[in-house]
This record gives sequence, C-alpha cells and structure tokens, in this order.
Amino acid sequence: MISYLSGRVIKKEEKSIVLDVSGVGYRVFLASKRLSDSRLKIGVKLNVFCYTNSKKDPWEIYGFFLAEESELFDFLMKISGVGPKAALEASAISNLKQSIESNEPMAMGELFKLGNKKAQAIIFELSRKIKEQSKKMSLVDEEVLMALTKLGFKKSEAKDVVSSLDKEISAEEKIESALKILGKND
Repeated sequence: MISYLSGRVIKKEEKSIVLDVSGVGYRVFLASKRLSDSRLKIGVKLNVFCYTNSKKDPWEIYGFFLAEESELFDFLMKISGVGPKAALEASAISNLKQSIESNEPMAMGELFKLGNKKAQAIIFELSRKIKEQSKKMSLVDEEVLMALTKLGFKKSEAKDVVSSLDKEISAEEKIESALKILGKND
C-alpha cells in the first residue's frame, strides 16, 4: 500500500493530479477543495498522505495534505454507505469534528452537498465517536481517581468530581481540588 508520496505536480485534472515521484507518475485523487487551491500548480513540489483503494481495478490513490485528513478519511470509510469519493470530500472540510460538535451551519452545508443520507450517517458516527472520546479519562485523571479511591472515596463520586476539574492543571492540583470538593460533600 502507498501511504505517502513526495514529488512534483506534472498534470492537474478535474478530480486528480499526476505526481512525478522519481520519474514515476502517480495519479492522486484530491478533494475538490484541495484541487481549487491557488498554490497547487504544475511544477510545485507536493507531499501527500495517501490511501490506496485496491478494491477497484485500476487501483486508485487518494491524497491528503494533512495526516489528520487521512485519519479522518480512514474513519469515514468505515461508515456504511460512505465511499472513498464522499469520504475524500468530507475529510477536507476544515475542523469537521469541531464543526459537528458545535453544529456549525457552514460545515454542515458543505457536508450535505454529499447527499442527505451520507451527511446524516457521517454526522451520527462522528458525534458518537466524539462522545466516546470525551468519556475516556486521561492518564492524569485516572491517576487522580485511583488516589481518591485509595483514600476511601466512592469511585462514582470521585469520578464525577475529577471529570468536572480543569483539564490543564497537574495531578497534584487536581487531587487537592478534588479533596476540597469531596470534603464539602461529607
């Protein structure tokens, strides 16, 4: 599988570019948002993260300017009814996860250009993933929770307090704050 290419753009087409990598031309499909970028010109050196779709004949290579776009694409490909072309377009929407979380109309409009069913599936699955990630505790929070339970506090009570604390403070500060809060509850 091809996961990264670095070379010069030698041809720009409607939905793809041809990238010359050491004398070999690779056709790389890009999101329309990326193809319309004024900096993408023939002769420009370009680095792209790639996804190789070997299920089609001929194989297709999808390119991404950022590793985050590639990771999002991989996630979107797992959603039923979302194919590589829709996933490619959706992965190029700026801050898609944050836009879905805050229900931003501009990004939602871009997403619905892919079709109602695909957009709804993407919104549902990304919302679910965002909720799952927010439920997971950081290592620091788990450490604080373990310290509080060893001090005799109920795990459920301690977990509620730890999840309400500022994420930016140290473990020691979290324990101190949690003890103050839990001490008031007694």
